Amino acid sequence: MICLILSIILIIYASQILRYAVHMFQQNGYKNKVHAAWVIKNYGRHFTKSLSVAPAKKPLVYTPRVIRLLLTTVIWFFILCLINRFFGNEYTLLGFAVAYTVLLAPFAPIISNIINQPIEKGIANGFKRKAMQALEDCPGLKVVGVTGSYGKTSVKFYLKELLGARYEVLATPESYNTPMGVVKTINNMLRPTHQIFICEMGARNVGDIKELCDLVHPDYGIITSVGEQHLESFRTVENIQSTKFELADAVYRKTGREENVFLNNDSEYIASYNKYKGAVTYSVKGKGSYNTSAVATGRHGTEFTVTAPDGSSQKFTMRLIGGHNVINVSGAIAVSHSLGIPLSELVLPVRRLAPVEHRMNLIEQGSLTIIDDAYNSNPAGAKAALDTLAMFAEDMKIVITPGMVELGSEQDRLNGIFGGQIAETADWAIVVDNENTAAITDGLRRAGMPMEKIYLASSFNDAMRYVYRIPGEARKVVLIENDLTDNY
Repeated sequence: MICLILSIILIIYASQILRYAVHMFQQNGYKNKVHAAWVIKNYGRHFTKSLSVAPAKKPLVYTPRVIRLLLTTVIWFFILCLINRFFGNEYTLLGFAVAYTVLLAPFAPIISNIINQPIEKGIANGFKRKAMQALEDCPGLKVVGVTGSYGKTSVKFYLKELLGARYEVLATPESYNTPMGVVKTINNMLRPTHQIFICEMGARNVGDIKELCDLVHPDYGIITSVGEQHLESFRTVENIQSTKFELADAVYRKTGREENVFLNNDSEYIASYNKYKGAVTYSVKGKGSYNTSAVATGRHGTEFTVTAPDGSSQKFTMRLIGGHNVINVSGAIAVSHSLGIPLSELVLPVRRLAPVEHRMNLIEQGSLTIIDDAYNSNPAGAKAALDTLAMFAEDMKIVITPGMVELGSEQDRLNGIFGGQIAETADWAIVVDNENTAAITDGLRRAGMPMEKIYLASSFNDAMRYVYRIPGEARKVVLIENDLTDNY
């Protein structure tokens, strides 16, 4: 009887572990290999986090796929229980409950996903066929693909605003940049009145961009950046380069026009890899077809001038701050002008541009100025954010960060460099404790930041509480650089 009671308790506990595992499986993109590697790396978290009452940053969404996943898990678990019922006893049941709790529950989403693969593939292919037919039913629609290691979401939204000055534009919402996210956008939002579809394209593996291009067949493509991001899955920068240029390859295959490819020529990894010499390039360093100059930026906005390939120039003003925003908006201007909108007609849309949420948002909050760059972090983007923070020379500069992830074997080295850059820019560093803590603090110390100016926070909330306790009369400017998701 005791064995039976213990078995029931363990199975109830295992159900909580399963829920946590499914939650993380969803955040890992339903990718079996990615999730398996994550489970192995974070194995112990299943047994503690599953009992946590703290709310998740991104709660589990009970999509039809998740419901199918859970239902399949219940079915094969029930079958195993029946087998034990007919061939075992309460002692073997207890052994099974222990084995399921310790070994099977964390990997259960992968097992069920493999079982469901034919069903999921059939459902996904059905939605894809519907989306492809919807695109075919809009023969005049021009598709603009946007990809890059960073900056792609911002450029997408800027493009939507600028092209909207003349065209009916649909863009993938939020950070929808996976095949099913794109399919959902097309099936639910595309209308015959749309003239341009802007499709953000994300990638974690070689071939991911090609898969998206085979779905939407872009007429134009813009590559915003190539950098050291997702190295854990890409392994090498060369793989990142080739993957991002899958967009350029697809555009050229469809149109035969190199000038339909737009490239950030200030990105060394783009410039060195580019084989499309007729591509339209943009630059703030005088190296592009479209060149941006006379950049003047302050805490209230930025002014700059863009010169087009035909020699025409136009001065622009915008509320956005930061050098990376200048290059991103310059890319959007280059595409929009190439699609027939005069530079003068783009002045008002550029002035109206609003910051993209959690991407260098400038927020005045009482006694604080917050630079919210929480969505993502990579070496180039983090350095650009610090350069923006440095503009606030008269203020107390504070950085809150957990560091950068998905950098593979380079993660410690790059986070150490990041720590050194923080020390050179900021007055205070608040490190949200995680696997990067040692590398960042080592970089801070080596760059000479005093120990009393470094605080290790247990959470983001703890970090913000500490900000208010920092003494001093100067206004505090806080850069929030990255905010890791629940699976980190």
